[in-house]
Amino acid sequence: MQNEHPPANNQSLNRREFLRYLLATGTVLGSGLGLSNVSLAAGFAQALGYSPKYPADFTAFHYVNPDAPKGGQLALSVFGSFDSLNPFVLKGMAAAGLNDLCFESLTVRAWDEPFSSYGLLADRADLAADGLSITFRMNDSARFNDGSPVTAADVLFSFNTLMSEQAHPRYRIYWADIAGAEQTDAQHIRFNFKQVNPELHLIIGELPVFSERGLAGRDFATVSRTAFLTSGPYRVQRVDFGNTLIYQRNPDYWAQGLNVRRGQFNFDRIMFKYYKDETVSLEAFKAGEFDVFYETNSKRWARDYSGEAFTDGRIIRREIPHHNNAGMQGFGMNTRRPLFMDVRVRRALDLALDFGWSNTHLFYGQYTRCDSYFSNSELACSGLPEGKELALLAPFRHALLPELFTQPYQVPVANNPAEQRVNLLRARDLLQQAGWTVRDGQLRNAKNDPFSFEIMLSQKGFERIVAPYVYNLKRLGIAVSYRTIDVSLFQRRMDAFDFDMTVVAYGASQSPGNELRDRFGSAAAHTEGSSNYTGVDSPVVDALIDRVIYAKNRAELITACHALDRVLLWGEYLVPNWYIGAHRMAWWNRFGYHQPLPLYFDALTWVMQTWWQTHEHPQKLA
Repeated sequence: MQNEHPPANNQSLNRREFLRYLLATGTVLGSGLGLSNVSLAAGFAQALGYSPKYPADFTAFHYVNPDAPKGGQLALSVFGSFDSLNPFVLKGMAAAGLNDLCFESLTVRAWDEPFSSYGLLADRADLAADGLSITFRMNDSARFNDGSPVTAADVLFSFNTLMSEQAHPRYRIYWADIAGAEQTDAQHIRFNFKQVNPELHLIIGELPVFSERGLAGRDFATVSRTAFLTSGPYRVQRVDFGNTLIYQRNPDYWAQGLNVRRGQFNFDRIMFKYYKDETVSLEAFKAGEFDVFYETNSKRWARDYSGEAFTDGRIIRREIPHHNNAGMQGFGMNTRRPLFMDVRVRRALDLALDFGWSNTHLFYGQYTRCDSYFSNSELACSGLPEGKELALLAPFRHALLPELFTQPYQVPVANNPAEQRVNLLRARDLLQQAGWTVRDGQLRNAKNDPFSFEIMLSQKGFERIVAPYVYNLKRLGIAVSYRTIDVSLFQRRMDAFDFDMTVVAYGASQSPGNELRDRFGSAAAHTEGSSNYTGVDSPVVDALIDRVIYAKNRAELITACHALDRVLLWGEYLVPNWYIGAHRMAWWNRFGYHQPLPLYFDALTWVMQTWWQTHEHPQKLA
């Protein structure tokens, strides 16, 4: 799914919602790994490098209303379609909301801390003194929605299933440092690590748990049309594949009294309505067909939120601030294809984008240019490498561009047409150096092959953004086209890396870690279904990812991120796009939410999990 700007974090409502949530998150790292005898039930947070915010006797997270009324209903829209109720496999498009509403994990995190883990299905965690294993004790009260207990055997089954060939390959990449799991008794499960990995004991706590008994005798890879037996606050009530999905709140939800769940999941029913066109869905929202609209299009936000319902206060339109890292979004080039293998070619394509013109004429001045894979963050590189970062990069000098050490990386900027013309002339020179020259009005190589490619899109709204970029590329003699395809086909082609150029977005956590292997690791470049869409295949990048993952403290992490960011930027794997520091939202004025706001949050997950209905919905769910 493509937006004008990168997701503020990775909790997106589509088939990859859990993976995006999981793979975008990291932890703040500290030097001590000797954490043990952690009482999660008492509210103790596993956190390294900072003191957890909440005391042992906390009653609820600060950003929720612990006395929020239960009841009512919430209707949301989703772009695209769905054909599966299994979000953990490569095949199919999974329904929205499954992981947020149905599947529980061993621990949960607070949205106002970088990464602290609090107990949910597990009420205790013991990290070995050597950092090479962690043991979780299951909460005796944990129940699946049929009343059966959630056991250590279910956790073991869930882990082994997700690490098998039946599940999406990203799990095997993400948890690659876990040697295995073993049930030590009926209540306890231990995860053994191949090596000390500072965040591994935290991210394995986010393992989604499903019932072994509920899946007995079934082929996990083909389970798609029936709902799992889960332990979350909601159950799937009604499904119309491709169109609508309704969740019903379980009034006997086992965790509703826990401090980590108090004041949350307040709606009796939550419905998702699917639309093939976001402009159509906005009109449906204004007609009252659903309740909340999360806007990703600057033109619509500037021009289409008007009318009597807005002026009389029935619909609220607001930009909700957040502190999420901006990450990176860009026009990603598939470097597996010969056309994009030369870094000079990729830099030339970067020079052709006139962001200044687009921001003024298309985006109404709403965006800031992405200038890092960790945009708007202390993790972003700047200036020249020096000190510890230079020392980290020095052993790889022979494999890196000399300019990386002598020139600060700068995203191409043009403040007027004359400056953009200079950028295009620089692009022409780089293309000539790479063996491409204009003959008969078309850019060709020595074999007389034309320079031509396609930009693949999943939303027609992006076509107006791509059009001026394509115009500039054609001025260079490049024969480029763009095409919007069905979301399901788009996802299949992305999974198979079957594209020339497309929009790629990487949300960023406050502290990156193992998810980087899936995004930029060499193994992932050759693993269908991974997020390494641009095909980054570099021993230097692999080594720097390891330096990030195994950093012993926050300072080492920042240094390693600076170095990794610099190498990726100079690799020119994508043409950087833009970001915004707020959630653009509109909703019918019949809901309440708590202040203060969380710091790091996805807009629609925040709505589903913490809002409540203040008065009756005039249109009942069908």
